[in-house]
Amino acid sequence: MAFDTPPVSPFDIAQTHPGLGVLRMAALLAETDVEPDEEALDLMFEQVEAGLLAELAPQDLWPELARGLMAPAPANMLLALRGCGALSVLLPEVSALFGVPQISDDDIDVDLGEHVLNSLTEAARCDASLAARFALLVMNVGKADSPKEHLPVHYKHMDRGRPRIEDMCRRLGAPQDCRDLALLALAECERVHRVSKVRAGPVAAMLERLSAFRNPPRYAQLISVCVCDFRAYNGHAGQIYAKAALLETAIAACRASDAAQPAADDEERVAAHAQAIAKAFNSERWSAPES
Repeated sequence: MAFDTPPVSPFDIAQTHPGLGVLRMAALLAETDVEPDEEALDLMFEQVEAGLLAELAPQDLWPELARGLMAPAPANMLLALRGCGALSVLLPEVSALFGVPQISDDDIDVDLGEHVLNSLTEAARCDASLAARFALLVMNVGKADSPKEHLPVHYKHMDRGRPRIEDMCRRLGAPQDCRDLALLALAECERVHRVSKVRAGPVAAMLERLSAFRNPPRYAQLISVCVCDFRAYNGHAGQIYAKAALLETAIAACRASDAAQPAADDEERVAAHAQAIAKAFNSERWSAPES
């Protein structure tokens, strides 16, 4: 697949700070399917080896990273950075994901680093927002050092992931909306994947946590993250994400309930939502929220 952009050459990184040039070259590569030639790769590697990446300020890092994430092939940026050794310097938390197994719904575990690449490719295909693409980049960083005896399961990765994401956002100068969505995806994406018709109570509580009614745009962003994460798994590319449709059914039931009888307080509203969702799911006996 080719993009209508000119080939990238070493000249593109020779006109700026050498350290920043490495990231700029990688970002440019995300706009094209043209691979860098040996001269370009050697130049990038030399800047990394010289330690010039350590001199970069957050205000210089973020624009180039954002450019690469929003390009037609954001995975190319990460591949280039990894190939020249820059990924372990600029994004060591992401670099550490390569080689770490992740359980999937088939018999083959996935490599978390490759999964990040695939999810970003899916994000580009559906024209996801910058915040969604950043969330996909960082939301699994707590899994990099999961105890080996537990793999490919990642117990308590959220506890490890939150401080890492917060530190990355400070270090990169990421905007608030990117930070907020990344932390939301860390906490909720796997729960969205587990949504079930027999768990109406937890679904009602989830929609409340996600501000699905008070802040629909943020909810929509999270769902876009979940869709891309789902489609990044083996054999899921291009598939319909059934959990999103299930949640839309739940949201419609909740809105109908609110219109019929507005609740007096939050607790009453969530309880009413649980009953409405249970009815929509044909699972009334499972309507009570679970702890």
